[in-house]
Amino acid sequence: MTTPSEHGRARAPFVFAKLSPVIPSEVYDTYWRFACERQAIFFRRIEEPLGQWTKDPILGAYKFTNAYRASDRVSQFLIRRVIYEGDQAPREVFFRTLLFKLFNRIDTWSLLVRAFGGVSFREFRFERYDELLSRTMAGGDRLYSAAYIMPAAPGYPGPRKHSTHLRLLERMILDEVPERLADCRFMRDAFAMLRSYPMMGDFLAYQYVTDMNYSDVTAFDEMEFVVPGPGARDGIRKCFRSLGGLAEADVIRLVAERQQLEFERLGLAFKSLWGRDLQLVDCQNVFCEVDKYARLAHPDILGLSGRTRIKQTYSPTLDPISYWYPPKWGLNERIEREGARTA
Repeated sequence: MTTPSEHGRARAPFVFAKLSPVIPSEVYDTYWRFACERQAIFFRRIEEPLGQWTKDPILGAYKFTNAYRASDRVSQFLIRRVIYEGDQAPREVFFRTLLFKLFNRIDTWSLLVRAFGGVSFREFRFERYDELLSRTMAGGDRLYSAAYIMPAAPGYPGPRKHSTHLRLLERMILDEVPERLADCRFMRDAFAMLRSYPMMGDFLAYQYVTDMNYSDVTAFDEMEFVVPGPGARDGIRKCFRSLGGLAEADVIRLVAERQQLEFERLGLAFKSLWGRDLQLVDCQNVFCEVDKYARLAHPDILGLSGRTRIKQTYSPTLDPISYWYPPKWGLNERIEREGARTA
């Protein structure tokens, strides 16, 4: 058995059980090295805000999300400033969360807060919100994040995309979706409920139920259920020559369950999120990011999309983040004790 070098770069054999049908490619090792280095960058930024965070030329030049989804800037804003700031009734938490995520843009949320002195379904009036957003868009300002393309909600009247989204959200509230979500025992059931609405494809419904699960409205086990997005499916195809008949969601679960074994196999000292292992949603995200990373690191291995470039270059954001996670995770006290909250 090959022993990994000090830096974990030696060629090591794959240690899947004989019954495992998947056949990894060379990108599979890159998956774990990427996750380890990206998480190391996260902690280096906290420890040395003005230091050199990585020697990896690709990670240093291009924008990649964190290994942990909840550590990203937009997710941090959602958790602290949207979900846990305001009325904690299921209806209000759902309204704030979905309204924020429909646009997924901090500037749009801040615009609404400034205009209305706060955001709540109790004070919501479609005409006021629609007029403000239409005027903002007419002035040349963006409403939506470029993270993923949001389609209009079919069947909901409105002159513009954001109008249909406001109507859809209003309909979901009137259908008592927040209260029904709170009664769900399993994430899969909550996903199916959101998925039943127009515009809510598999990817968005899974992302939104994950966001709601940051709140106290639901308490789903994040290792219960996962839905791979388009980028993750690309990453999976690059990491494995064959899935051996497994569904992509099963591959994500397999990888999540093997994380400690794989880090040890490659000699990688992965530093978890203050004791929290990578969850299914995190492993799904890492597949998506490795798809992008491999376009330059493994240009000869193409995924489903055939893309060969990374669009977004990295530029440091000067605004510090005060890291704060859902209280039910039990991480905030540990972070406070270590004095390592801000980056």
